[in-house]
Parts: sequence; structure tokens; C-alpha cells
Amino acid sequence: TDFDSRKKRKVAEIYQALNSDPIDVATLRRMAISEGGLLTDEIRCKVWPKLLSVNTDDLPPLPAGKELREDNKDYQQVLLDVRRSLRRFPPGMPDDQREGLQEDLIDIILHVLKRNPQLHYYQGYHDIVVTFLLVVGDRLATALVEKLSTHHLRDFMDPTMDNTKHILNYLMPIIDQVNPEVHDFMQSAEVGTIFALSWLITWFGHVLSDFRHVVRLYDFFLACHPLMPIYFAAVIVLHREQEVLDCECDMASVHHLLSQIPQDLPYETLISRAGDLFVQFPPSELAREAAQQQAERTAASTFKDFELASVQQRPDTVLRQRFRERPRAEERTKSVLAKPRTNRFVKLAVMGLTVALGAAALAVVKSALEWAPKFELQIFP
Repeated sequence: TDFDSRKKRKVAEIYQALNSDPIDVATLRRMAISEGGLLTDEIRCKVWPKLLSVNTDDLPPLPAGKELREDNKDYQQVLLDVRRSLRRFPPGMPDDQREGLQEDLIDIILHVLKRNPQLHYYQGYHDIVVTFLLVVGDRLATALVEKLSTHHLRDFMDPTMDNTKHILNYLMPIIDQVNPEVHDFMQSAEVGTIFALSWLITWFGHVLSDFRHVVRLYDFFLACHPLMPIYFAAVIVLHREQEVLDCECDMASVHHLLSQIPQDLPYETLISRAGDLFVQFPPSELAREAAQQQAERTAASTFKDFELASVQQRPDTVLRQRFRERPRAEERTKSVLAKPRTNRFVKLAVMGLTVALGAAALAVVKSALEWAPKFELQIFP
């Protein structure tokens, strides 16, 4: 079938990128983002370390669990969380195998915390670690999780929740850019963003029951900017626009609706849409709105590696969707004029040109990804 031949082509392309010298990380990123992600766990074992620049030839041996557990201030909390993590293991896995993995899980977490005393454990961290453990095994998982904890997850591992809250502050500005009506409804309901907290800090591992969907998202997030999970969260809310607007406009109802995540989401469509939104409304543009609550350094600011490949930008899909929305948008113009926001139609005209010019698409991606212009607030040095 067509799908099988596409899959074969993709596998071949991934191995070609892995075998080239130097390794073609830009292609691996593109493969991780594009439809289907990295396809198999066998490929993930090879590609995930490359996406995180982890050297697999030189993995440290794991210390004995006993010495890690003695006098560890986090041990009791980690133990409780891991004991409660039954549903994160494949259904039907024999008990003794699962219990062995749970012991590994405790050791990996304590090992990373011991080596990085600046990191603080948070509830939900084990949901990320177990995903790596199940895909790549304990030694490689330890190295990947340590790298991830000092980079993408760094803000969640501060002693306070300040930086995590700051990242959640990006959610409403993204929704506002795409659908002011949903944004205003949520503001009126005073629902806040806490419904998305567990999505963000577990990279959706805690809330999605199908492991295949979890690892597909991990492919995507590992290949992207650390703020991509919050764009994905926004896309889920936008996807549920009708349900949100049909809800009672009060905090309890909207919070209840949004915190129950549907399991049958169209993941590929949403991943592609989150990528579009990242290119159209890069964090640097939303930073001012997000920073009204807090002007703090975040890991997002120190993320240098911007090879979000051109596949990330699919202006044609954005445009088609926008033209469908235009009649509604015109009814809204009056309220939009009253509220200063970036002129989306100017942007779309630019994106229209890239569709026409084709070759310019890459340039647009490159410039969209130049992180944070120097504006007054200077949150991102």
C-alpha cells in the first residue's frame, strides 16, 4: 500500500541520516516531526540520543540502587509516585517484570537528582522517565533523562513553580492569536491554565492512555523547541473550540471539560498545526504578553538549536484554513479593532507569498526562528 511504501522510504531516509558523516541531525529532526514520527522504538533508540546530543558510546554504569536510596530526601516521594504508576506500563506485562522496571525507574530518578543537586523532583517527572525507560532501557534512559532534565525540563525542576507558571502563561496568548472568541470565553470563565499543568510537565505522558501516542509526541517534542508542548496544549484547546463555547461560562465547568483530554485526538493534524503556529507566532512574539505576569529567565531562552526544518512550515494548510475562517473573521473585525493585536492578515499575505515562491519558504522559517528580538523587557538575553 501507499502507506507502507512511504514508511519504507522514511526508514531508509532515517538510516541514511544516521549513517552520514557527520550525522545529519537536521534530517533526523524533520523525520521526528513529520507524519508518523520515528515509527519504531528500535529507531527511537538510535535517534533520540542524536536529538539530545547524547554520546551513546560512553554511557556511565548505573550505581547500585541501595546507596542511592540511603539518605535521599526525595526517595519516599519518588517511591510513592512510582508505586502509583501502574497504568504507565503495558497492559498484560507480568508483575515481576513490571516490578523490576519500577525499581529501575526509582534508580534512574534518584541517580539524575544526585548528580544534579540544582534539580528538584516534581510529581509527574516519573511519567516522563518511564516513557524513556520503556523505549530505550535503563542505561540509555538515564543519560537521555539527565540531558533533558538540564535542558527542556529545567524550568519544571526549580525549587519554585515560578518558571512553570511562566511557561503556562504562553497558552492564552497563542489561543488569542488564533481564536479570540475562545480566548475571551476562557478569560470570562476565569478558568486559568492550570488544567494544562499535568499535560505540560509530563509531556502528556500522564494523560494519554495509548503509549503509541505518547512516544509519537515525544518524537515531536525532542526535535523541537522546549516550548512546543505548550503550543500543542493550545492546539488541543483550539481543536475543541465548539465544546468549549458550548460549555457553561464558569470556571468549574470549563476546567472540568478541558482537564478531561479526549483520547481520540487527530494527533498528526494537531502536531502539524502546532508546528505552523510556532512558526507564525514564535515565542519571542508572545513573550511580551506572557511576561506581563513575570519577567524571568527560562530554559526556553537558552535553547540555541533551531533547526526546525522547513517541513515544520506548511503555509498552504494554514492559508486554506484561514480563507475558510475569513467570513467569520470579518464579523469580528469590530471587536478586533478595539483590541490591539498583531495583524494576522498581513502575516497571511506574507505566507501566501512563500507558497507562491516556494524557495522563500526556508528563509521565512529561518527568520521566524531567530529567537527573541531585543525588546524592552529583555526576558530572553
